Amino acid sequence: MGAAILITGCSTAADKAVKNEPVVNVHKKQVTESSLGLRKTNLYTENTTAAQKTEYGKDAPGTSQRFKRAYQNAPPMIPHNTEGLLPITINNNACLGCHEPSVAPFVKSTPIPQSHFIDFRPKHKYDGKTFVKAIDNMKNETSIKKLDVIAGARFNCTQCHAPQSNGNLAVESTFEANYTRKDGSSHSTWSEVILDDLDTLKEK
Repeated sequence: MGAAILITGCSTAADKAVKNEPVVNVHKKQVTESSLGLRKTNLYTENTTAAQKTEYGKDAPGTSQRFKRAYQNAPPMIPHNTEGLLPITINNNACLGCHEPSVAPFVKSTPIPQSHFIDFRPKHKYDGKTFVKAIDNMKNETSIKKLDVIAGARFNCTQCHAPQSNGNLAVESTFEANYTRKDGSSHSTWSEVILDDLDTLKEK
């Protein structure tokens, strides 16, 4: 004779309340492609997209206000109009006319630091067959030669120094500089520390 088990369930008031609640579409709020980036434009065409116009300062050299350095020993930015001064070529560097150390005090410009008058490029030798290095890289050696003229590696000023464009920032910067010296926002100490951590120095 077989046995049968009957399972029954009961419905509570709480279950009925849940069933009667309206269904909420949790995916109703969507993020569209055009809202993902800083430019709220069509991502598939740039025919109607225009970047913000670049507008550099128009103040003539000697009349502009200097920018604070971004951090200790940061290359100072160019605060004045550069029209007619660029590009820098091997035969013409208009920057030197005002920023040479012998001229800078008279025109109240920022003088080129002494670190730019040092040649750090070792002079290796090659006779067509044998290449002989002037330094030993494994010993952290470097070649140092003080110059009376600006070093070739520093001649192209705009590889580090650049004018600033006036415009609205897409994202506001919250960076705060932490200078190692009180005058770090306007003066460089690079020439004092550039040789730090070099155990072996060779005059070449």
